[in-house]
Amino acid sequence: MSGATPSLSVLLKRTSIDDHEEVLKACNATLKHSKSDLDAQHVRVIALLKSDRYDDARRALEEGGPKLQQKAQLEHAYALYKLGRLDEARSVAIALENNRGARHIEAQASYRIEDFPHSAALYRDLLERTDGYGHEKNVLHINMGATDAQLEWKRLGYLVRKKKPGREDLEAFETAYNAACGCIARGEFRQAGVLLKRSSDLCNASDDLSHEEKLAELLLIKVQQLFVLSMIGDVEQAERLAVDIAIQDIPDHSTKNVAVYNKLAASSKPLNPFIASRQAKSAPSIPSTDNLFDFQTDIMNRNEWALDLISSKFTGVATSTSRLMRETTSPTISVGVNSASVANAAAHAQSQIGKFGLKKILPLLEKRPSDIGLALTIVQLYTLTDNYGSAILVMESLLKRLEESITSTDQDIRFAPGLVSTIISLYSVRGQKSQMKTELAKAASYWRHKSNPPQPLLRAAGLSLLDSGQSEDFKTASQLFEVLRLQDPHDKYAIAGYIAANASIETSKAEHESEKLTPVNRLIVGIDISALESAGIPKLSPNIPAAGTKKRARDTDSKPAKKRIRKSRMPKEIDPKKPPDPERWLPLRDRSSYKPKGKKGKGKAAALTQGGVSGEKGSEGLNMGTADGGAADKKGGTVIEAPSKSKKKKGKR
Repeated sequence: MSGATPSLSVLLKRTSIDDHEEVLKACNATLKHSKSDLDAQHVRVIALLKSDRYDDARRALEEGGPKLQQKAQLEHAYALYKLGRLDEARSVAIALENNRGARHIEAQASYRIEDFPHSAALYRDLLERTDGYGHEKNVLHINMGATDAQLEWKRLGYLVRKKKPGREDLEAFETAYNAACGCIARGEFRQAGVLLKRSSDLCNASDDLSHEEKLAELLLIKVQQLFVLSMIGDVEQAERLAVDIAIQDIPDHSTKNVAVYNKLAASSKPLNPFIASRQAKSAPSIPSTDNLFDFQTDIMNRNEWALDLISSKFTGVATSTSRLMRETTSPTISVGVNSASVANAAAHAQSQIGKFGLKKILPLLEKRPSDIGLALTIVQLYTLTDNYGSAILVMESLLKRLEESITSTDQDIRFAPGLVSTIISLYSVRGQKSQMKTELAKAASYWRHKSNPPQPLLRAAGLSLLDSGQSEDFKTASQLFEVLRLQDPHDKYAIAGYIAANASIETSKAEHESEKLTPVNRLIVGIDISALESAGIPKLSPNIPAAGTKKRARDTDSKPAKKRIRKSRMPKEIDPKKPPDPERWLPLRDRSSYKPKGKKGKGKAAALTQGGVSGEKGSEGLNMGTADGGAADKKGGTVIEAPSKSKKKKGKR
């Protein structure tokens, strides 16, 4: 070992940021004489990493054995991270305690694994301990902003502490871009457009990037701007921007796939679904080191299924979605799997809704009773036809089946906030307040003993218990708001709920916590109380049908609307002001206004008139005139004698 030390010293003296190949040559020369030189092996691994030869670095670590891996844990974790072996990289980094570099790798690996809460906690801890590491502040702000945006996309926005972009977010194009992504995830598209414009300007003005790097970064920003313009309805500007985006110049394969769909969605012209599907599938395949996030993959799959359904490729959609569903155990609250279930139902129903769609989909529920996506699709179809009773029965059957399960994962799914909010919404439409309170209480009782319970659900449950007015419910509400306060001591909603719950049972606690809230005098500044009192309180009473009725009662007071006759269907000689003849449907000879010409015609008219006397044989019994053969006069009612001289025989009619 002593013989290798001078050469190692020379090696380290010659090391600089630009001569990694020279370092590798010196390391290899040293290792020829002493293969067990641990320091030379370590320096060789570092030089390989700086040369972006990550797979060679991994092999060198494996060939060096446990001693080298123990000495170069940080380098080992970094090599695994760059190779896309994220779980292994995080495990190695976690084993390296009290090492700031390892915390960075652990946070980055957690981010790529999509464990965003853990990644956010690590970055927050690193930001709080930046003494002596001031040069990391900018990088940490960028990474923290990206993590917050991903939390919003994962519907975990209640874990994000900073919603509104600050001044520090406008100082670099990366932070402005991440802040814009967070706004997009929350649906704040106007604000996102402003931030993306700021990011583009800062990128153009940056002196730290080369011309090629600027073009690559600006393409990423433009792809996001294209999505924002499409969402706010600025179609003309979106189409102009789409022309400027050269997809082949985008360096990331994942961004290329996103850009293809964004350009398709930005078009104002009606798309041919077959051509659009071919264009979408022309995007390059994504390597394992540049995978899309789950929410992006789910959106891509939904876009592909939608195009196939519009193209009437029902069999293909049913086959591909069934394959995806078989790969995952049911039940699950995975967005991707449940989206596949919805598309599968649409394929079986041939994109039809109403009774036809339900007739095709309901048999599937008998085969897949625990399929959450399918059950929610049926609930949606029932609500579209205002059949809330059947929708509630489907949801209650699903929840009961999950509640009877003995597995812990099924219990978590049973009380998932999305399913609870769905059944609560259905109960709300029907006015079933007691069921709402019971369901929220059960869900809150389940989650409050878990780590990281869903805050929106606990808030809703606490508010429902406060409305009951019972002391036992106040105590339970106090416990729920206490759990929320432990998660976030600065949550004013939780503090206000805690005060309201303890106001009537423990006044001292309420008075102590009330100091943390904004005073009422500051809240009502600028409000005209007298005007509010004089205006009154509007009461909205929704017109909800009773539970047993299906149809709305007929309004007897309403008059039927007059049917308007189009002029094109009216005869030319008709006067619209003159009432129509009531006998217009009768033959001409049967009308009261009919006057035949001539003596012979008058006799025929008397015989043919409805209710008249027939002159033929066999009609004596039908004679409605007088006994002596007279006929009743229509006008005066007097009797006119029949002529005495014999008639001539009538000819055949």
